Amino acid sequence: MRYLVTGGGGFLGSHLCERLLQSGHSVIALDDFSTGSRDNVRDLGTLGDFEILEWDVATPFDVEVDGIFNLACPASPIQYQRFPTRTTKTSVLGAINSLELAKKLDIPVLQASTSEVYGDPRESPQSEGYWGNVNPIGIRACYDEGKRVAETLFVDYFREFSVDIRIARIFNTYGPRMALDDGRVVPQLITQALRGDPLTIYGDGEQVRSFCYVDDLISGFIALFLQSGEHRPVNLGNPQPITMVALAAEIIHLTESTSEVSYLPLPEDDPLIREPDISRAEEVLNWSPHTGRTDGLAATIADIRQRI
Repeated sequence: MRYLVTGGGGFLGSHLCERLLQSGHSVIALDDFSTGSRDNVRDLGTLGDFEILEWDVATPFDVEVDGIFNLACPASPIQYQRFPTRTTKTSVLGAINSLELAKKLDIPVLQASTSEVYGDPRESPQSEGYWGNVNPIGIRACYDEGKRVAETLFVDYFREFSVDIRIARIFNTYGPRMALDDGRVVPQLITQALRGDPLTIYGDGEQVRSFCYVDDLISGFIALFLQSGEHRPVNLGNPQPITMVALAAEIIHLTESTSEVSYLPLPEDDPLIREPDISRAEEVLNWSPHTGRTDGLAATIADIRQRI
């Protein structure tokens, strides 16, 4: 098969391209590299039929493929708060352009959505039936609401035009190739620990996240894409919560760092808890994550140690 991966130069996109190529498929990675990295995909051509299309997903595109994975969007608060209007356009117009191509070619299309559609949730763990608690005019709204509108578009293209959609709601994911300077907590804490700098914790550090290793997440993507007839959103994540204070302690231990923890004010609208209910993924996809946090962090630390 021949697949299009928008945002193919990003953290998740490059891992997805790699997995598809390893499975014998042809892949086109569409990316304007505004937040993705050419280093992430530089060597993927050695794995098979791989093409890079340097393009802004907000501009219509037309390629002959058998399926689309729409991953293009800034994914960290630093990235999307720097260019909020562009972030919203990327989510909304990127969804429309991906759906229009899927409609034209009569092929399946997967939307990489996010747990941020749940906002600062008032129930936990979060299941797909929870509608969320999102501030529509907050500093995170460009990302949160952009992804919510993208989900609306995907479902409406299914209802109105019978486009064969998939919607993956991604919870916090980590692993090799994460950018070191975009403020996401795992690479930030690891980089600080390896350099001997204070580990930055926001608020009291008791906010909760659930971290899924990238290899498990990509397996979930592919399982969902191949699940014909599943047009509902599906949570993909690791249902093992940890506080930020405990995560910092784990990273200090695994890196054998002498760093201490530094506390800063909690950013506006930062959710206090992220914990996925993955019952639907387990039932429909027979999917659940298998990589323990110690093993996943060790692999991520080794990657970041090499790069810094």
